[in-house]
Amino acid sequence: MTATATAPVPLRRQGGPPLIIPVLAYGSLMVTAVILSINSPHLSAPAASVLVYDRAHHDALLVAGCLGFAASLPLAIWAATVYRRLRTSLGVTAPGAVIAIVGGLLAAAALGLTGLINWTSSQIPTIGDPTAARALADLSFATGSAGFVTPLGLLIAGIAVPSLILRLLPRTLAWAGLVIAAVSVISTFVLLTSVLDFTLPVGRFLGLIWLIAASTTLPTNRGSASRPTAPAPTAGPTTP
Repeated sequence: MTATATAPVPLRRQGGPPLIIPVLAYGSLMVTAVILSINSPHLSAPAASVLVYDRAHHDALLVAGCLGFAASLPLAIWAATVYRRLRTSLGVTAPGAVIAIVGGLLAAAALGLTGLINWTSSQIPTIGDPTAARALADLSFATGSAGFVTPLGLLIAGIAVPSLILRLLPRTLAWAGLVIAAVSVISTFVLLTSVLDFTLPVGRFLGLIWLIAASTTLPTNRGSASRPTAPAPTAGPTTP
């Protein structure tokens, strides 16, 4: 009897989910959580005022905390997916891809931690301790401001830099990403001065818009990426 030869089964290309799906999930959850927390007491507010706010906005804190934690999951998925595309499909071997996933995972961790802190703040009114309420509010600000926006800037920069060099994204979009990333990194210093508070919405909301734009324009492979146009060859002198 002769053995029947079996043809090798070709491996199916695993490209991951479309980038637009996790980024829209992250954006909708994050923005809703921010809206629910928009009236949070300022850092200069006394501890007693923070406790009064927590008591009056128990449900809002509870839902905002849950949604903030939930938003961290699709952000982490987006960062992992775009890293895989940059490295495998687009051939990016520079450190940008690694910087992107490190920044994305750090941002997702900070966002998830902020959500859990806000959820914990909703439980403080049952304890009635203004000192604990103030401490949790400060911790929520630290993780949700510089703790989140700064690594988000690293995520954007890690995509924008190789995209500019290899022309993976339109130049205008790549340069806009670099500007947003720079402002986001500067938000580190909001922990020292409130003068730089304007950097937080720039990084958080313009960063979200940039991620959405990048999700729809980043090519899936190098064949579909734009390439520099080679100059036309110059015709040499003709011999009579």
